[in-house]
Amino acid sequence: MRDLSRDKSLLAINSATVKPWTLEQLVKGCKRAGITAIAPWRDIVQAVGIDKAGAMIRGAGLTVSCLCRAGLFPAADEAGRRAALDDNRRAVDEAAAIGAGSLVLIAGGLPKGSKDLAGAHEQVRDGLAALLPHARDAGVPLAIEPLHPMYAADRACVNTLAHANDLCDELGEGVGVAVDVYHVWWDPDLPRQIKRAGKRILTYHVCDWLVPTKDLLLDRGMPGDGVIDLRAIRRMVEATGYDGIIDVEIFSAQDWWKREPNQVLRICLERHQTVV
Repeated sequence: MRDLSRDKSLLAINSATVKPWTLEQLVKGCKRAGITAIAPWRDIVQAVGIDKAGAMIRGAGLTVSCLCRAGLFPAADEAGRRAALDDNRRAVDEAAAIGAGSLVLIAGGLPKGSKDLAGAHEQVRDGLAALLPHARDAGVPLAIEPLHPMYAADRACVNTLAHANDLCDELGEGVGVAVDVYHVWWDPDLPRQIKRAGKRILTYHVCDWLVPTKDLLLDRGMPGDGVIDLRAIRRMVEATGYDGIIDVEIFSAQDWWKREPNQVLRICLERHQTVV
């Protein structure tokens, strides 16, 4: 495995980790800390406008590992599906404007009032297929991120790396996967599916699973504070040839979001070098 102990260039800070920082604060904070890569969410990019955002990031000499996030394809009617596709096309344009390495997509859950999981899966596949030509033209790879099964109904009905790999097999060039340890660490098929994903791994995200977890969305742990074997999963990912950046993405309303963001950055860097 790669030696992370002295190489800050392999760390990206996801903007969710240092909420409520703006894009400008994220850029300046990472520069001060000597961190050379970021993974912004769309809201802070949109807040300043994509042209200004791109210029700000390039001017600071930062790499954008990925843009978070788009997707959310299933809808109850055709108008809703068209609106989702339009928003996803805008997300592709935003990713291209800031030079993102990929655009992270989550599937979306069941449409309101629906129990048709198979139908939601079809809508996800069809939405990706419709978006793909625009993404290819823009040179933006689409990274399908499977989410933990607890989110199947409301956030993402693609819940395993196997399902994401199946979609990649079907859709072909321009589609890959985002591996987030929070969502996949529990899967007994993970080693085989990471190996299967291979070069299609576009982005790799780390945090930790706390025991007990007090909130299934907003209580992620800092790497090293939970039960995920981070070294083992990184070993699997890097065995595929993955040599990209590792994003620290932590949703933590009761802990890390209450701390001073510069302190959070320092701890992220220390854990990246000693735990991840």
